[in-house]
Amino acid sequence: MKTLRLILGDQLNYKHSWYKTQQDNYVYCMFEMRQETDYVTHHIQKIIGFFAAMRDFSNVLKSEGHHLEYFKLNDKRNTQNLIENLKIIIQEHNIEKFEYQLPGEYRLDQQLLIFTKDLKIPTQAFSTEHFYTNRYELKNFFKNKKQFLMETFYRQMRKTHNILIIDNQPEGGKWNFDKSNRNKWKDAHHIPPFKKFNNDVTDIVELLKNENIKSIGSFKSNTFEYPINRVQALEQLKYFCENLLIHFGDYQDAMHTKQVNLFHSRLSFALNLKLISPKNVVDTVLNYWYKYGKDISISQVEGFIRQIIGWREYMRGMYWALMPEYSNLNALNNTHSLPGFYWTGNTKMNCLKHAITNSLENGYAHHIQRLMVTGNFALLAQIHPDAVDKWYLGIYVDAIEWVQLPNTRGMSQFADGGKIATKPYVSSASYINKMSNYCESCYYNKNEKLGDDACPFNSLYWNFLDDKRKALSNNHRMGMMFSLLDKMDKTQLVKIKERAKTIMESPDNF
Repeated sequence: MKTLRLILGDQLNYKHSWYKTQQDNYVYCMFEMRQETDYVTHHIQKIIGFFAAMRDFSNVLKSEGHHLEYFKLNDKRNTQNLIENLKIIIQEHNIEKFEYQLPGEYRLDQQLLIFTKDLKIPTQAFSTEHFYTNRYELKNFFKNKKQFLMETFYRQMRKTHNILIIDNQPEGGKWNFDKSNRNKWKDAHHIPPFKKFNNDVTDIVELLKNENIKSIGSFKSNTFEYPINRVQALEQLKYFCENLLIHFGDYQDAMHTKQVNLFHSRLSFALNLKLISPKNVVDTVLNYWYKYGKDISISQVEGFIRQIIGWREYMRGMYWALMPEYSNLNALNNTHSLPGFYWTGNTKMNCLKHAITNSLENGYAHHIQRLMVTGNFALLAQIHPDAVDKWYLGIYVDAIEWVQLPNTRGMSQFADGGKIATKPYVSSASYINKMSNYCESCYYNKNEKLGDDACPFNSLYWNFLDDKRKALSNNHRMGMMFSLLDKMDKTQLVKIKERAKTIMESPDNF
Protein backbone atom coordinates (compact mmCIF):
# COMPACT_ATOMS: atom_id res chain seq x y z
CA MET A 1 0.00 0.00 0.00
CA LYS A 2 1.51 3.36 -1.05
CA THR A 3 1.67 5.39 2.17
CA LEU A 4 2.37 9.08 2.75
CA ARG A 5 3.98 10.05 6.05
CA LEU A 6 3.95 13.67 7.20
CA ILE A 7 6.83 15.10 9.27
CA LEU A 8 6.21 18.46 10.95
CA GLY A 9 9.00 20.92 11.69
CA ASP A 10 9.16 20.01 15.40
CA GLN A 11 9.11 16.24 14.79
CA LEU A 12 12.76 15.72 13.89
CA ASN A 13 13.20 12.54 15.89
CA TYR A 14 15.61 10.39 13.91
CA LYS A 15 15.22 7.59 16.47
CA HIS A 16 11.51 7.24 15.67
CA SER A 17 10.44 3.72 14.71
CA TRP A 18 9.26 5.03 11.33
CA TYR A 19 12.83 5.15 10.09
CA LYS A 20 14.11 1.78 11.29
CA THR A 21 13.42 0.10 7.97
CA GLN A 22 13.59 1.49 4.46
CA GLN A 23 10.52 0.53 2.46
CA ASP A 24 9.78 1.55 -1.11
CA ASN A 25 6.06 1.98 -0.49
CA TYR A 26 6.55 4.92 1.94
CA VAL A 27 6.76 8.54 0.84
CA TYR A 28 7.75 11.11 3.47
CA CYS A 29 6.97 14.84 3.20
CA MET A 30 8.13 18.04 4.88
CA PHE A 31 7.12 21.61 4.11
CA GLU A 32 8.48 25.09 4.76
CA MET A 33 5.29 27.17 4.74
CA ARG A 34 4.07 30.69 5.25
CA GLN A 35 1.23 29.09 7.17
CA GLU A 36 3.84 28.52 9.88
CA THR A 37 6.06 31.59 9.43
CA ASP A 38 3.11 34.01 9.46
CA TYR A 39 0.52 32.82 12.01
CA VAL A 40 2.45 34.83 14.61
CA THR A 41 5.41 37.16 14.13
CA HIS A 42 8.44 34.99 14.96
CA HIS A 43 12.02 35.85 15.86
CA ILE A 44 14.13 35.62 12.71
CA GLN A 45 16.46 33.16 14.45
CA LYS A 46 13.50 30.93 15.26
CA ILE A 47 12.48 30.68 11.60
CA ILE A 48 16.09 30.19 10.50
CA GLY A 49 16.65 27.52 13.13
CA PHE A 50 13.53 25.55 12.23
CA PHE A 51 14.32 25.61 8.51
CA ALA A 52 17.99 24.71 9.11
CA ALA A 53 17.08 21.76 11.32
CA MET A 54 14.36 20.58 8.91
CA ARG A 55 16.76 20.69 5.96
CA ASP A 56 19.45 18.85 7.87
CA PHE A 57 16.91 16.20 8.89
CA SER A 58 15.70 15.85 5.31
CA ASN A 59 19.28 15.30 4.13
CA VAL A 60 19.72 12.53 6.71
CA LEU A 61 16.56 10.77 5.59
CA LYS A 62 17.54 11.00 1.93
CA SER A 63 21.04 9.71 2.68
CA GLU A 64 19.44 6.69 4.34
CA GLY A 65 17.49 5.96 1.18
CA HIS A 66 14.06 7.20 2.30
CA HIS A 67 11.83 8.77 -0.35
CA LEU A 68 11.19 12.34 0.79
CA GLU A 69 9.23 15.16 -0.81
CA TYR A 70 10.58 18.43 0.64
CA PHE A 71 8.97 21.74 -0.30
CA LYS A 72 11.21 24.73 0.34
CA LEU A 73 9.50 28.05 1.00
CA ASN A 74 9.97 29.22 -2.60
CA ASP A 75 9.15 25.89 -4.27
CA LYS A 76 6.75 26.47 -7.17
CA ARG A 77 4.53 23.60 -5.99
CA ASN A 78 4.32 25.01 -2.46
CA THR A 79 0.84 26.38 -1.75
CA GLN A 80 2.05 27.60 1.69
CA ASN A 81 -0.78 25.60 3.25
CA LEU A 82 -0.35 22.22 4.92
CA ILE A 83 -3.55 20.60 3.66
CA GLU A 84 -3.19 21.81 0.08
CA ASN A 85 0.41 20.58 -0.04
CA LEU A 86 -0.68 17.18 1.24
CA LYS A 87 -3.36 16.98 -1.44
CA ILE A 88 -0.75 17.65 -4.14
CA ILE A 89 1.50 14.80 -3.01
CA ILE A 90 -1.39 12.40 -2.45
CA GLN A 91 -2.48 12.97 -6.03
CA GLU A 92 1.01 12.93 -7.59
CA HIS A 93 2.00 9.64 -5.94
CA ASN A 94 -1.38 7.90 -5.98
CA ILE A 95 -1.23 7.60 -2.18
CA GLU A 96 -3.45 4.90 -0.67
CA LYS A 97 -2.89 5.64 3.04
CA PHE A 98 -1.93 8.75 5.07
CA GLU A 99 0.04 8.65 8.32
CA TYR A 100 1.21 11.41 10.65
CA GLN A 101 2.68 11.88 14.09
CA LEU A 102 0.48 13.62 16.65
CA PRO A 103 1.16 17.38 16.49
CA GLY A 104 2.35 19.26 19.54
CA GLU A 105 0.00 22.17 18.90
CA TYR A 106 -3.79 22.08 19.12
CA ARG A 107 -4.01 24.30 16.02
CA LEU A 108 -2.25 21.74 13.82
CA ASP A 109 -3.98 18.84 15.53
CA GLN A 110 -7.37 20.26 14.56
CA GLN A 111 -6.23 21.03 11.04
CA LEU A 112 -5.19 17.42 10.49
CA LEU A 113 -8.27 15.97 12.19
CA ILE A 114 -10.56 17.94 9.89
CA PHE A 115 -8.49 16.95 6.87
CA THR A 116 -8.41 13.22 7.66
CA LYS A 117 -12.12 13.14 8.50
CA ASP A 118 -12.97 13.85 4.88
CA LEU A 119 -10.05 11.98 3.33
CA LYS A 120 -11.12 9.06 1.14
CA ILE A 121 -8.11 6.91 2.07
CA PRO A 122 -7.25 5.28 5.44
CA THR A 123 -5.36 7.39 7.97
CA GLN A 124 -3.38 6.63 11.11
CA ALA A 125 -1.85 8.86 13.77
CA PHE A 126 1.30 7.84 15.67
CA SER A 127 3.03 8.94 18.83
CA THR A 128 6.08 11.12 18.35
CA GLU A 129 7.93 8.69 20.64
CA HIS A 130 9.56 11.61 22.40
CA PHE A 131 7.97 12.37 25.77
CA TYR A 132 7.94 10.26 28.92
CA THR A 133 4.15 10.59 29.04
CA ASN A 134 1.35 10.39 26.51
CA ARG A 135 -0.93 13.34 25.79
CA TYR A 136 -3.58 12.60 28.39
CA GLU A 137 -1.58 10.80 31.07
CA LEU A 138 -1.47 13.86 33.32
CA LYS A 139 -5.18 14.50 32.81
CA ASN A 140 -5.94 10.96 33.94
CA PHE A 141 -3.47 11.25 36.83
CA PHE A 142 -5.32 14.29 38.22
CA LYS A 143 -8.81 12.98 37.48
CA ASN A 144 -11.28 13.94 40.25
CA LYS A 145 -8.60 16.01 42.02
CA LYS A 146 -9.19 19.69 42.85
CA GLN A 147 -5.60 20.80 42.28
CA PHE A 148 -3.09 19.99 39.56
CA LEU A 149 0.10 20.40 41.60
CA MET A 150 3.28 19.95 39.61
CA GLU A 151 5.10 18.65 42.67
CA THR A 152 2.65 15.76 43.04
CA PHE A 153 3.04 14.84 39.38
CA TYR A 154 6.83 15.24 39.56
CA ARG A 155 7.15 12.82 42.47
CA GLN A 156 5.04 10.25 40.63
CA MET A 157 7.27 10.67 37.57
CA ARG A 158 10.35 10.03 39.69
CA LYS A 159 8.83 6.83 41.07
CA THR A 160 7.39 5.59 37.78
CA HIS A 161 10.66 6.00 35.90
CA ASN A 162 12.98 5.22 38.82
CA ILE A 163 14.84 8.53 38.61
CA LEU A 164 16.86 9.59 41.67
CA ILE A 165 15.08 6.91 43.70
CA ILE A 166 16.64 4.51 46.19
CA ASP A 167 14.42 1.93 47.92
CA ASN A 168 11.34 3.89 46.79
CA GLN A 169 12.63 7.01 48.54
CA PRO A 170 14.13 10.17 47.01
CA GLU A 171 17.89 10.06 46.66
CA GLY A 172 19.51 12.62 48.94
CA GLY A 173 16.60 12.50 51.38
CA LYS A 174 14.44 15.17 49.71
CA TRP A 175 12.20 15.28 46.66
CA ASN A 176 13.01 18.86 45.83
CA PHE A 177 16.14 20.97 46.35
CA ASP A 178 14.57 24.17 45.03
CA LYS A 179 15.60 26.15 48.11
CA SER A 180 19.22 25.45 47.16
CA ASN A 181 18.62 26.74 43.63
CA ARG A 182 18.09 30.42 44.38
CA ASN A 183 21.56 31.92 44.66
CA LYS A 184 22.59 35.27 43.22
CA TRP A 185 25.62 35.01 40.92
CA LYS A 186 28.37 37.40 42.04
CA ASP A 187 31.13 36.20 39.74
CA ALA A 188 32.07 33.68 42.43
CA HIS A 189 32.45 30.84 39.95
CA HIS A 190 33.89 30.99 36.46
CA ILE A 191 31.35 30.42 33.70
CA PRO A 192 32.79 28.63 30.66
CA PRO A 193 31.98 30.20 27.28
CA PHE A 194 28.79 28.82 25.83
CA LYS A 195 29.18 26.18 23.16
CA LYS A 196 28.09 27.42 19.77
CA PHE A 197 27.73 25.71 16.42
CA ASN A 198 28.67 27.42 13.18
CA ASN A 199 25.78 26.23 11.06
CA ASP A 200 25.92 28.08 7.75
CA VAL A 201 22.42 29.38 7.01
CA THR A 202 23.27 31.97 4.35
CA ASP A 203 20.80 30.48 1.89
CA ILE A 204 17.96 30.54 4.41
CA VAL A 205 18.69 34.17 5.35
CA GLU A 206 18.52 35.13 1.67
CA LEU A 207 15.33 33.11 1.20
CA LEU A 208 13.54 34.87 4.06
CA LYS A 209 14.66 38.24 2.71
CA ASN A 210 13.55 37.47 -0.84
CA GLU A 211 10.18 36.13 0.33
CA ASN A 212 9.57 39.19 2.55
CA ILE A 213 8.98 37.13 5.68
CA LYS A 214 8.08 39.42 8.56
CA SER A 215 10.07 38.74 11.73
CA ILE A 216 11.32 40.28 14.95
CA GLY A 217 14.74 40.29 16.59
CA SER A 218 18.15 40.40 14.99
CA PHE A 219 20.56 38.02 13.30
CA LYS A 220 24.03 39.45 12.94
CA SER A 221 25.78 36.63 11.11
CA ASN A 222 25.04 33.81 8.69
CA THR A 223 25.75 31.07 11.23
CA PHE A 224 23.08 29.61 13.52
CA GLU A 225 24.60 28.80 16.91
CA TYR A 226 22.11 26.34 18.41
CA PRO A 227 22.17 22.60 17.61
CA ILE A 228 20.28 21.70 14.42
CA ASN A 229 20.74 17.91 14.46
CA ARG A 230 21.08 15.00 16.85
CA VAL A 231 24.88 14.91 16.70
CA GLN A 232 25.14 18.55 17.71
CA ALA A 233 22.50 18.14 20.41
CA LEU A 234 24.52 15.31 21.95
CA GLU A 235 27.63 17.50 21.82
CA GLN A 236 25.72 20.27 23.61
CA LEU A 237 24.53 17.80 26.25
CA LYS A 238 28.07 16.49 26.79
CA TYR A 239 29.38 20.05 27.14
CA PHE A 240 26.69 20.83 29.71
CA CYS A 241 27.54 17.79 31.81
CA GLU A 242 31.28 18.47 31.75
CA ASN A 243 31.23 22.23 32.22
CA LEU A 244 27.93 23.61 33.49
CA LEU A 245 26.09 20.99 35.55
CA ILE A 246 28.39 21.59 38.52
CA HIS A 247 26.71 24.95 39.24
CA PHE A 248 23.45 24.72 37.31
CA GLY A 249 21.22 24.35 40.35
CA ASP A 250 22.99 27.02 42.38
CA TYR A 251 22.42 29.74 39.82
CA GLN A 252 19.48 28.58 37.71
CA ASP A 253 17.40 31.54 38.93
CA ALA A 254 20.21 34.11 38.83
CA MET A 255 20.40 37.03 36.40
CA HIS A 256 23.36 39.26 35.52
CA THR A 257 24.06 42.11 33.13
CA LYS A 258 27.25 40.47 31.81
CA GLN A 259 25.88 36.96 31.34
CA VAL A 260 23.40 35.63 28.80
CA ASN A 261 23.43 31.91 29.62
CA LEU A 262 25.09 31.49 33.03
CA PHE A 263 25.07 27.68 33.65
CA HIS A 264 21.98 26.88 31.56
CA SER A 265 22.19 24.04 29.06
CA ARG A 266 20.88 25.76 25.87
CA LEU A 267 19.20 22.44 25.00
CA SER A 268 15.58 23.63 24.86
CA PHE A 269 15.60 24.31 21.10
CA ALA A 270 16.97 20.85 20.34
CA LEU A 271 14.59 19.22 22.80
CA ASN A 272 11.49 20.97 21.49
CA LEU A 273 12.30 20.03 17.88
CA LYS A 274 12.83 16.46 19.17
CA LEU A 275 16.41 16.26 17.94
CA ILE A 276 17.10 14.64 21.29
CA SER A 277 14.73 13.02 23.77
CA PRO A 278 14.15 13.98 27.42
CA LYS A 279 15.03 10.43 28.44
CA ASN A 280 18.31 10.71 26.58
CA VAL A 281 19.05 13.96 28.42
CA VAL A 282 18.10 12.65 31.86
CA ASP A 283 19.95 9.35 31.45
CA THR A 284 23.09 11.12 30.21
CA VAL A 285 23.09 13.58 33.11
CA LEU A 286 22.57 10.82 35.67
CA ASN A 287 25.22 8.57 34.14
CA TYR A 288 27.73 11.41 34.12
CA TRP A 289 26.92 12.34 37.70
CA TYR A 290 27.19 8.79 39.02
CA LYS A 291 30.47 8.21 37.17
CA TYR A 292 32.28 11.55 37.40
CA GLY A 293 30.25 13.77 39.66
CA LYS A 294 31.95 13.46 43.04
CA ASP A 295 32.25 17.28 43.14
CA ILE A 296 28.68 17.88 41.94
CA SER A 297 25.99 18.09 44.62
CA ILE A 298 22.62 16.43 44.16
CA SER A 299 20.91 19.83 44.22
CA GLN A 300 22.47 20.64 40.82
CA VAL A 301 21.28 17.37 39.29
CA GLU A 302 17.81 17.31 40.82
CA GLY A 303 17.25 20.96 39.89
CA PHE A 304 17.98 20.19 36.24
CA ILE A 305 16.02 16.94 36.06
CA ARG A 306 13.02 18.65 37.68
CA GLN A 307 12.89 21.01 34.70
CA ILE A 308 12.79 18.06 32.29
CA ILE A 309 10.53 15.44 33.85
CA GLY A 310 8.69 17.88 36.10
CA TRP A 311 7.88 21.16 34.43
CA ARG A 312 8.30 20.13 30.79
CA GLU A 313 6.12 17.01 30.97
CA TYR A 314 3.69 18.76 33.33
CA MET A 315 3.20 21.75 31.02
CA ARG A 316 2.55 19.51 28.03
CA GLY A 317 0.06 17.45 30.01
CA MET A 318 -1.76 20.56 31.24
CA TYR A 319 -1.90 21.94 27.71
CA TRP A 320 -3.70 18.88 26.36
CA ALA A 321 -5.88 18.56 29.45
CA LEU A 322 -7.19 22.12 29.21
CA MET A 323 -7.25 23.06 25.53
CA PRO A 324 -8.90 24.68 23.63
CA GLU A 325 -10.69 26.73 26.31
CA TYR A 326 -7.37 27.42 28.01
CA SER A 327 -6.13 29.71 25.23
CA ASN A 328 -8.92 32.23 25.94
CA LEU A 329 -8.75 32.43 29.72
CA ASN A 330 -8.34 35.87 31.28
CA ALA A 331 -9.25 35.34 34.93
CA LEU A 332 -7.92 38.72 36.08
CA ASN A 333 -9.63 40.61 33.23
CA ASN A 334 -6.45 42.36 32.10
CA THR A 335 -6.93 44.55 29.04
CA HIS A 336 -3.89 46.79 28.44
CA SER A 337 -1.69 46.70 25.34
CA LEU A 338 1.86 45.40 25.34
CA PRO A 339 4.36 48.29 25.64
CA GLY A 340 6.37 49.13 22.55
CA PHE A 341 9.65 48.51 24.38
CA TYR A 342 8.94 44.75 24.31
CA TRP A 343 9.86 44.98 20.61
CA THR A 344 12.88 47.24 21.02
CA GLY A 345 14.31 46.98 24.54
CA ASN A 346 14.22 50.78 24.77
CA THR A 347 13.35 51.40 28.40
CA LYS A 348 15.08 52.97 31.40
CA MET A 349 14.13 49.94 33.53
CA ASN A 350 17.44 48.07 33.47
CA CYS A 351 16.04 44.60 34.17
CA LEU A 352 13.60 44.84 31.28
CA LYS A 353 16.18 46.43 29.01
CA HIS A 354 18.61 43.53 29.53
CA ALA A 355 16.05 40.71 29.44
CA ILE A 356 14.34 42.03 26.31
CA THR A 357 17.56 43.00 24.50
CA ASN A 358 18.92 39.53 25.25
CA SER A 359 15.73 38.02 23.84
CA LEU A 360 15.85 40.16 20.69
CA GLU A 361 19.53 39.44 20.05
CA ASN A 362 19.56 35.73 20.90
CA GLY A 363 15.98 34.46 20.76
CA TYR A 364 16.67 33.32 24.31
CA ALA A 365 16.12 34.22 27.95
CA HIS A 366 16.12 31.79 30.84
CA HIS A 367 13.02 30.97 32.85
CA ILE A 368 13.42 33.60 35.58
CA GLN A 369 14.01 36.39 33.08
CA ARG A 370 10.83 35.26 31.33
CA LEU A 371 8.82 34.79 34.53
CA MET A 372 10.02 37.47 36.94
CA VAL A 373 11.10 40.27 34.62
CA THR A 374 9.17 40.40 31.33
CA GLY A 375 6.26 38.32 32.62
CA ASN A 376 6.16 40.05 35.99
CA PHE A 377 5.96 43.50 34.41
CA ALA A 378 3.29 42.39 31.93
CA LEU A 379 1.11 41.05 34.74
CA LEU A 380 1.65 44.06 37.01
CA ALA A 381 0.86 46.40 34.12
CA GLN A 382 -2.27 44.31 33.51
CA ILE A 383 -1.52 43.48 29.88
CA HIS A 384 -4.08 41.38 28.01
CA PRO A 385 -2.82 37.75 28.05
CA ASP A 386 -3.45 37.41 24.30
CA ALA A 387 -0.78 40.03 23.62
CA VAL A 388 1.63 38.45 26.09
CA ASP A 389 1.10 35.01 24.53
CA LYS A 390 1.86 36.25 21.03
CA TRP A 391 5.06 37.93 22.19
CA TYR A 392 6.37 34.85 24.02
CA LEU A 393 5.37 32.49 21.23
CA GLY A 394 7.17 34.63 18.67
CA ILE A 395 10.32 35.82 20.35
CA TYR A 396 11.93 32.61 21.63
CA VAL A 397 13.55 30.03 19.38
CA ASP A 398 12.31 27.22 21.63
CA ALA A 399 8.70 28.45 21.78
CA ILE A 400 6.09 25.93 20.63
CA GLU A 401 2.55 26.45 21.88
CA TRP A 402 2.27 23.30 24.01
CA VAL A 403 5.04 24.60 26.26
CA GLN A 404 4.68 28.35 25.74
CA LEU A 405 0.96 28.74 26.40
CA PRO A 406 0.66 27.09 29.83
CA ASN A 407 3.90 28.72 30.95
CA THR A 408 2.76 32.17 29.82
CA ARG A 409 -0.99 32.25 30.35
CA GLY A 410 -0.85 30.02 33.39
CA MET A 411 2.32 30.39 35.38
CA SER A 412 3.40 33.85 34.23
CA GLN A 413 0.11 35.73 33.79
CA PHE A 414 -2.20 33.78 36.16
CA ALA A 415 -4.87 34.12 33.48
CA ASP A 416 -6.13 30.62 34.29
CA GLY A 417 -7.04 31.65 37.84
CA GLY A 418 -4.63 29.23 39.44
CA LYS A 419 -4.85 25.98 37.51
CA ILE A 420 -1.05 25.88 37.10
CA ALA A 421 0.42 28.40 39.54
CA THR A 422 -0.78 28.42 43.13
CA LYS A 423 -0.39 32.21 43.25
CA PRO A 424 0.47 35.03 40.83
CA TYR A 425 4.21 35.31 40.24
CA VAL A 426 4.49 39.04 40.91
CA SER A 427 7.06 40.99 42.84
CA SER A 428 8.33 44.49 43.47
CA ALA A 429 11.94 45.44 42.78
CA SER A 430 13.10 43.52 45.86
CA TYR A 431 13.02 40.09 44.20
CA ILE A 432 14.74 41.33 41.04
CA ASN A 433 17.47 42.89 43.18
CA LYS A 434 17.78 39.69 45.21
CA MET A 435 18.43 37.54 42.14
CA SER A 436 20.40 39.95 39.91
CA ASN A 437 22.65 42.96 39.63
CA TYR A 438 20.18 44.76 37.38
CA CYS A 439 19.17 47.31 40.03
CA GLU A 440 22.75 48.41 40.72
CA SER A 441 23.08 50.40 37.50
CA CYS A 442 19.43 51.26 36.93
CA TYR A 443 18.04 54.74 36.41
CA TYR A 444 15.36 53.95 39.00
CA ASN A 445 15.70 53.55 42.76
CA LYS A 446 14.73 50.03 43.82
CA ASN A 447 13.80 51.20 47.31
CA GLU A 448 11.32 53.92 46.40
CA LYS A 449 7.61 53.60 45.64
CA LEU A 450 6.98 57.27 44.84
CA GLY A 451 8.86 59.96 42.99
CA ASP A 452 10.22 60.32 39.47
CA ASP A 453 13.12 57.97 40.17
CA ALA A 454 11.07 55.32 42.02
CA CYS A 455 11.19 51.84 40.44
CA PRO A 456 7.97 51.31 38.43
CA PHE A 457 7.76 47.73 39.69
CA ASN A 458 7.10 48.99 43.22
CA SER A 459 4.03 51.13 42.56
CA LEU A 460 2.71 48.63 40.01
CA TYR A 461 3.05 45.82 42.56
CA TRP A 462 0.99 47.46 45.29
CA ASN A 463 -1.52 48.74 42.76
CA PHE A 464 -1.92 45.22 41.37
CA LEU A 465 -2.65 43.82 44.81
CA ASP A 466 -5.25 46.50 45.45
CA ASP A 467 -6.85 46.19 42.01
CA LYS A 468 -7.04 42.40 42.09
CA ARG A 469 -7.94 41.94 45.74
CA LYS A 470 -11.41 40.58 44.98
CA ALA A 471 -10.09 37.98 42.52
CA LEU A 472 -7.25 36.90 44.83
CA SER A 473 -8.73 37.35 48.31
CA ASN A 474 -9.34 33.61 48.78
CA ASN A 475 -5.78 32.67 47.84
CA HIS A 476 -4.14 31.66 51.11
CA ARG A 477 -0.65 32.26 49.70
CA MET A 478 -1.49 35.94 49.23
CA GLY A 479 -2.64 36.52 52.79
CA MET A 480 0.57 38.08 54.08
CA MET A 481 0.79 40.54 51.17
CA PHE A 482 -2.81 41.65 51.62
CA SER A 483 -2.12 42.09 55.32
CA LEU A 484 0.77 44.43 54.50
CA LEU A 485 -1.43 46.26 52.00
CA ASP A 486 -4.06 46.79 54.70
CA LYS A 487 -1.45 48.34 56.98
CA MET A 488 -0.28 50.80 54.33
CA ASP A 489 -1.12 54.46 54.86
CA LYS A 490 -4.23 55.17 52.76
CA THR A 491 -2.95 58.51 51.53
CA GLN A 492 0.27 56.87 50.39
CA LEU A 493 -1.68 54.11 48.65
CA VAL A 494 -3.68 56.68 46.69
CA LYS A 495 -0.43 58.29 45.49
CA ILE A 496 1.03 54.86 44.62
CA LYS A 497 -2.04 54.04 42.57
CA GLU A 498 -1.83 57.37 40.76
CA ARG A 499 1.78 56.68 39.79
CA ALA A 500 0.89 53.13 38.72
CA LYS A 501 -1.91 54.50 36.55
CA THR A 502 0.53 56.87 34.85
CA ILE A 503 2.92 53.99 34.16
CA MET A 504 0.19 51.73 32.77
CA GLU A 505 -1.18 54.51 30.55
CA SER A 506 2.25 55.45 29.12
CA PRO A 507 4.69 52.57 29.82
CA ASP A 508 7.04 53.58 27.00
CA ASN A 509 7.86 56.79 28.88
CA PHE A 510 9.57 54.76 31.59
